[in-house]
Amino acid sequence: MTPSELPISRTRAQVFDDLVLDAVERLERVWARELAYVEFMVEDVPEVPPGVTAEDGIPFSRLERAGTGQARIIVYRRPVEIRTTDPDEMALLVYDTVVEEVANLLGLEPETVDPEA
Repeated sequence: MTPSELPISRTRAQVFDDLVLDAVERLERVWARELAYVEFMVEDVPEVPPGVTAEDGIPFSRLERAGTGQARIIVYRRPVEIRTTDPDEMALLVYDTVVEEVANLLGLEPETVDPEA
């Protein structure tokens, strides 16, 4: 038995949540003011509208804007997990996904949000 505080006992969902949190914290170092009213969330899978098939593409994330200047960025765990083969690749895809949605929110190119992405 492994104590619950050791990394080996973390679920895939908890590990994924940490990847999203790490990505957000990294971006907040530069974009704290712009991200102050943005809520970041993780959901397992996106709701797919009727008539949309896997061939149409399953999104990694979604940006929702509220009329009050607030926004929500949702990252979908399962589509990212399915498209990656190792933890480093997953971390990179999560980060790139968050950068892309922040860029969409701010009306910028992803390279402007993070030139290294």
